[in-house]
Amino acid sequence: MSRIFDAYVYGNGPRSGCWWDTTCVLPRPTPISQSGNTDVAIIGGGFTGVSAALHLARAGVGVKVLEAEHIGWGASGRNGGFCCLGGGMEEDASLDKRYGKSGRIAFRRAERAAIELVEQLITEHGIDVDRHSRGETSLAHRAKDLDALRKTAENVAENYGVGHSLHSQVELKALGMAGPFHGGLTIEAGFGLNPRKYIAGLAAAAQKAGAVMHENSAVTRLKPDGQGWQLEVNGHTIRADHVILATNGYSAEDLPPWLAGRYLPSQSNVIVTRPLTQEELVAAGWSTDQMAYDTRNLLHYFRLMPDRRFLFGMRGGVLTGPAAEARATRKIRAAFEGMFPAWRHVEAQHGWSGMVCVARDLMPFAGPVPDHSGLWASLCYHGNGVAMGSYCGALLAELVQGKTPSMSYPDALKGPLRRFELGRWRRAVMPFAYAGLMMADL
Repeated sequence: MSRIFDAYVYGNGPRSGCWWDTTCVLPRPTPISQSGNTDVAIIGGGFTGVSAALHLARAGVGVKVLEAEHIGWGASGRNGGFCCLGGGMEEDASLDKRYGKSGRIAFRRAERAAIELVEQLITEHGIDVDRHSRGETSLAHRAKDLDALRKTAENVAENYGVGHSLHSQVELKALGMAGPFHGGLTIEAGFGLNPRKYIAGLAAAAQKAGAVMHENSAVTRLKPDGQGWQLEVNGHTIRADHVILATNGYSAEDLPPWLAGRYLPSQSNVIVTRPLTQEELVAAGWSTDQMAYDTRNLLHYFRLMPDRRFLFGMRGGVLTGPAAEARATRKIRAAFEGMFPAWRHVEAQHGWSGMVCVARDLMPFAGPVPDHSGLWASLCYHGNGVAMGSYCGALLAELVQGKTPSMSYPDALKGPLRRFELGRWRRAVMPFAYAGLMMADL
């Protein structure tokens, strides 16, 4: 396989300190050990792939999930656990220009429907995900950003059909969200969860429904055979009528070659502290379990979890390797202490990184791969894949069966993905782009 980062990114180094790994046991399916056939082969055992497998199996379709590592190994098992609105990065005005007002609202309602699907799956399958938070709060890190939040609030009802509240700086303190913020906006959609517990429960439900899963089963070759597709895995051949690519930021440039240059992995880092005492919470003025993020382009996202550990994440790493990982850890620690100086003495017992996935047009894609009959893909959730990945997996399950989707399938999801201008060398622009974003955040 050909990938745009070095081998370190695709190994266990970046995720070795992941807090979620200590919280529950995952299903451990066996590796592929013989050739065979299936109706649908799914490459990738994260939210997208497992959701697709569950919905296909419930419809009586034969399905195999082929995961190179273990279920939830990639971004699905190491994200911040924000089940929230999002998936794309385009503003309302840009969506109106590209898809019209109705197209913009259709995509925004799909964002909400994605959250509702996760809620439904959690309830239906009795998955304990340590759920908390009523929606999420965006916090203005500059005074002028509060004006932008006010403008966003004007369209919340039209876009999502949910409640919202604007908060002054004083009101934030009263709500237990003290900090260097000039105000905030709460949108009452979404919740926090333990992503490992969610993917574990989703995988168990898919297996119970009849989906077959295999870990340590990297697909090393994918080729059409006239009536379907052949996948080479562990020296064996799996033949499938349809194939779903669900590898997101851990995709390969040549699996299939169509993917080359059409996605851009970008690093996100997370730390988790030890449990905080009540006195420490009071000292910082942060006592809410509301999930939150700030208005920076290279945003910080954070939440107090049910066990009183504090999760703090940030975007921005552009280099890889052990030394780069250590620098990113120091950077996120400095950002954490800058935002919550009362917790400078609090150790972060866990820290890790993973790859979010960005599209050239800043919108997710879910649908058929152009000019590749029987090949489907879903990726580029821009750091919001808990809900949107689950949703797109369910959507692909219907499309693969030739059904008219029962769920919303807005034009904004249909792509197709455009290539980045520099193709394989697109990473070269990241340091310059990130430097510009950091300057814009000042």
